[in-house]
Amino acid sequence: MEPFKFDKRTDALFETVLRLKTVADAEVFFRDLCTVSEIKDMRDRWEMARLIADGVSYREISLKLKVSTATVCRVASWLNNGTGGYKLMMKGKS
Repeated sequence: MEPFKFDKRTDALFETVLRLKTVADAEVFFRDLCTVSEIKDMRDRWEMARLIADGVSYREISLKLKVSTATVCRVASWLNNGTGGYKLMMKGKS
């Protein structure tokens, strides 16, 4: 599999996301852009990352979100060894 590379098309998408002003705006945009399943997957990944950062056990997270511990481990790997996006967005958040 060829590694993913950001380009002008992905930049255009991210620039659009940056123009969203409210949660309601984001809800309608992402609902048109993504399937319900994709939104749920992103929601769950974000919640997993936050719970991992808070020190919740992988098993507890797995049971709470009804995902496999392998999925929790994968998100933990991205949180701890990824590009820093999760940690960037967690800064200053309670």
